[in-house]
Amino acid sequence: MSQIKEHKVSAAALDSALVSLLKSSKSLRAKVPWYYAPAFLLLWLALFFAVVIPLFSRLPESVTIAQESQRPNEFVAERAQRLLQRYDSIGPKVVGSIANEQLTVGFLLEEVANVRAAMRADLYELEVDVQQSSGAYMHWNMVNMYQGVQNVVVKLSTRGSASESYLLLNSHFDSKPGSPGSGDDGTMVIVMLEVLRQMAISEQPFEHPIVFLFNGAEENPLQASHGFITQHKWAKNCKALINLEVAGSGGRDLLFQSGPNHPWLMRYYKENAKHPFATTLAEEVFQAGILPSDTDFRIFRDYGQVPGLDMAQIKNGYVYHTEFDNYAAVPRASLQNSGENALALVRAFANASEMYDTEAHSEGKSVFFDFLGLFIVFYSETTGKILNCCIAAVSLVLVCISLWRMSRASELSLGHISLLFVIILALHVLGVLLSVGLPLLMAVLFDAGNGSLTYFTNTWLMIGLYICPAIIGLSLPTTLYYSFRKNLKISHAYHLHMSLHAHCVVLALIAIVLSAISLRTPYLCMISILFYSAALLINLLSSLHDRGYYWVLITQILQLMPFFYFSYLFHMLLVIFIPMMGRNGSSINPDLLVALICTLGTFFALGFVSPLINMFRWSKFIMLGLAIVTFIFSMIAVSEVGFPYRPKTSVMRVNFLHVRRVFYEFDGSVSLSDSGYYFDFQDRRLNHPLEDTSVDLTGLTGIKEHCDTELMCGVPCFNHRWCKARETGNWLAREQEVIIPGNSSLLLLSKSLLPTGNTMRFEFELSGPPHMGLFIQPLEGVTVEDWSFIRNPLDEPEKYKLPYQIFFSYGKDNSPLRFYIDFTKLAGDFDVPIFEMGVAWHYVSYDYERDAAGMQFIADFPDFVHVMEWPTLYKRYIY
Repeated sequence: MSQIKEHKVSAAALDSALVSLLKSSKSLRAKVPWYYAPAFLLLWLALFFAVVIPLFSRLPESVTIAQESQRPNEFVAERAQRLLQRYDSIGPKVVGSIANEQLTVGFLLEEVANVRAAMRADLYELEVDVQQSSGAYMHWNMVNMYQGVQNVVVKLSTRGSASESYLLLNSHFDSKPGSPGSGDDGTMVIVMLEVLRQMAISEQPFEHPIVFLFNGAEENPLQASHGFITQHKWAKNCKALINLEVAGSGGRDLLFQSGPNHPWLMRYYKENAKHPFATTLAEEVFQAGILPSDTDFRIFRDYGQVPGLDMAQIKNGYVYHTEFDNYAAVPRASLQNSGENALALVRAFANASEMYDTEAHSEGKSVFFDFLGLFIVFYSETTGKILNCCIAAVSLVLVCISLWRMSRASELSLGHISLLFVIILALHVLGVLLSVGLPLLMAVLFDAGNGSLTYFTNTWLMIGLYICPAIIGLSLPTTLYYSFRKNLKISHAYHLHMSLHAHCVVLALIAIVLSAISLRTPYLCMISILFYSAALLINLLSSLHDRGYYWVLITQILQLMPFFYFSYLFHMLLVIFIPMMGRNGSSINPDLLVALICTLGTFFALGFVSPLINMFRWSKFIMLGLAIVTFIFSMIAVSEVGFPYRPKTSVMRVNFLHVRRVFYEFDGSVSLSDSGYYFDFQDRRLNHPLEDTSVDLTGLTGIKEHCDTELMCGVPCFNHRWCKARETGNWLAREQEVIIPGNSSLLLLSKSLLPTGNTMRFEFELSGPPHMGLFIQPLEGVTVEDWSFIRNPLDEPEKYKLPYQIFFSYGKDNSPLRFYIDFTKLAGDFDVPIFEMGVAWHYVSYDYERDAAGMQFIADFPDFVHVMEWPTLYKRYIY
């Protein structure tokens, strides 16, 4: 009720403001005094902070242990928070480390045992299996190979249940190096434990068994989920999935993927989610690969054909994968929010009749979105296309009727009115292009001056840097037209109305075109033109359409709902993307994406508002005022205020390896033996923010010049992301030799000529730390005919480019890896160099000590930096 009252107050405030503006006009043709313009624009800003931000940030009241008896069958956040504190105290949980493979697995088994002790044993059965799996799959250009990674798998079922269709609930308990992972994904691990407890003590039995998968190798990436879905005894029975992730720490959990092609899942979400937060836009953006992230959802979908829901907390992405992703960063209320959603959905899916035959309910994609977290809208993709096209068509008809009415009420013919409208439509299209171009120009200019990411901490800078230029661009062409083109035969109110009609026509055409190419995101256009068409219809049916500016009153009141929704939606995108820009690499200007999001937000939220700037006198000076605001914000952005990073809250990420390199030639001689730090800077500014700080980077050089002559540019890139961006890496030599803290070995076991006479088999044995990498480059005239790894790179050479990359990691099972490679050479001469092979031994976890020089180097970094680092031994061989 409080939200409804708030909306009514907002509507009343807008109504009162607009009425006073309209009364201030002396005649139907006169403009409103200029001094009302700032209040008009600031009113929308005030509505954003008064309505949208509180609803976006709203979290439920948490349930305490003391309240549990009065609130049975509810998620208890206080208990979950206590478990999270224990999880956090274990520290970073890197695959293969004692913390991950022993301490965290032990913690989970202990808590499952506690659930078993509290369980209604007369109603339920609980089975536990600690799975160790080994396997491989392709992850981008990399063979992703794993051995003995662990899953703690719990199956809870009702006694006497005959269902063989299981619901799968997944989260991961491993973390990135240096991060306790209390947000990602400790929060959801703890949520699952409390959901398991509530289901096990409930007096309401459920129909389908529930598999709780606590997977121990997601960050590696996605290995344990692959091991489960391809090998576990319960995997083939899993018919639906709820994947729980965190892309920050705290806040609400966003549903950003569903299905695919199973709209019944969204129907259950709509009917059961306690705190809906979902949008088709997020799904299409994520699946387009724009985000530098991936989840286990893809593995279950691609390798198990299991449909489901992918949900993640998205707030405070600044701490994601850093040491600050800890217990203190996770609000109890966010645990309650995620827990209530997960518990309600588990209860619903565990009793869903569709679970018996999910394929029978595969009916295509769906369109879904929530409105300010208050309710959710859901319909099929086909329905969406019909809605988009029909509402677009109706809006075009109403615009035509409005133009006809203008000709009837003015001294101009319909043809003349139509010509004026075409001119205004063309100017509006130009305005749309300018509204995109001006913010992008700001992004380019700041980047050219090495000033990207100025909004990273102080996000309010985006108002002046991108939103004001977008408003200027959207309004400027028509503003100039109205200033220099006088047409006294038609009122300025009609002129202004046509500029809003032009925006409606543009939206309608976009909706039709995008729907025709099977995108679901055009629902945004549909919402916008629906409310404008409703206002236009009311104005046409009443006398307001022809009474000067009075039509503005209805139009702007009905724009409240679209404004609230679009500002809420694009604020969500900025909350997600801005922290990501600090880890998106250096190859792309991140400001371009942020500027584009601000532009689109302005286009949709203020598309029917910004043209009304021309309702005021001296509108050119209003444009000038907005330009001055942009200039002032630009000056602030280039000051210390615009420095992107702050200690603890919004840190700079620096990834580097303490590398010991040895390059062996074909005759066994050593051509290079050195030590240094290999940097993979995570954002656009590279090392520039570290200049004139306590860390000495004198001698830092790019490695791109070595990429044409050295295998993998001469550096031991870690995983697919590092290797993809290796040309932007940097090297800093150090005098002291890096001390390697563990064993490593590569043995050539045999070299034998196969019966074909032109193929030589090399057999090796590799051992070392839990993370190792192989890079294989056949020399000229040589091809890899076969090997003991999965054959995808060999069978699809056009897709997987040389050099071949094999990433190998292990959890519990540290036995050596034996492998062979068959090289074919048509000439049959194998007494010359055949191939290069690089081997990287990564000592990632804190089970391995860093040497004294390395520890001092880490300590030298300023407090606004989070470093992710470890020692690596890299050897290059020629065979």
